[in-house]
Amino acid sequence: MPRYAQLVMGPAGSGKSTYCSTMVQHCEALNRSVQVVNLDPAAEHFDYDVMADIRELIEVDDVMEDDSLRFGPNGGLVFCMEYFANNFDWLEGCLGHVEDDYILFDCPGQIELYTHLPVMKQLVEQLQQWEFRVCGVFLVDSQFMVESFKFISGVMAALSAMVSLEIPQVNVMTKMDLLSKKAKVEIEKYLDPDMYSMLEDSSGLLRSKKFEKLTKAICGLIDDYSMVRFLPFDRSDEESINIVLQHIDFSIQYGEDLEFKEPKETEEGRPSAFDEFFQERVDE
Repeated sequence: MPRYAQLVMGPAGSGKSTYCSTMVQHCEALNRSVQVVNLDPAAEHFDYDVMADIRELIEVDDVMEDDSLRFGPNGGLVFCMEYFANNFDWLEGCLGHVEDDYILFDCPGQIELYTHLPVMKQLVEQLQQWEFRVCGVFLVDSQFMVESFKFISGVMAALSAMVSLEIPQVNVMTKMDLLSKKAKVEIEKYLDPDMYSMLEDSSGLLRSKKFEKLTKAICGLIDDYSMVRFLPFDRSDEESINIVLQHIDFSIQYGEDLEFKEPKETEEGRPSAFDEFFQERVDE
């Protein structure tokens, strides 16, 4: 039997720990067993029980206080993750060998881990050797994504993780419950974006012709190959949580022995789940 894993990634403050907590509570309501592993050596607080905590292996504060290392916060975190990569046997001992495990890995927010450092890629390969089917879940704060250029920046960060890890990835806009009604309507166009239209709307803000050409090339690449799409995540809405979980489960074929069904396709003439999600909030 395979085992299943979500790598919960995203910038600092994007809501990774909140996502894990919400998903655990949601799965408990569905009578599904889900465990969480904390992989952030700088974490201070989370409101869920963990089956393993990297701080039991190494902690950022201890590294920063070591006079022989002299690391700052970022250097200390990278050192911790590289130390972790050299001690995967610790993680193996914590995970055990139970079949049909479903584990959320709450990862650090430093973008270097998903661009040019090999640590997260090594983790993915190790989990796959342990018969895990792994899906990346990349979170971006929806409050950050309400402007075109900020959105493009978030897209590039998501793409960086996709290219680096080479695993199925679901991109999620978090904190939808914190947006105003106007912002919820405005952000709908960023969920399944038309990059060319978005670029035209912002063309007046591009002062440099060189950067304008580069931005057009990036937007064209993303749009032509349909590389990035976002799902809304509202922790106060069970349907929103379920849609995200359903897409992740499908990407790793969770429960395929139980005749798992694909996410429902929109019937002709019927509004999509995205439309229903936003219409409910406009009507409130």
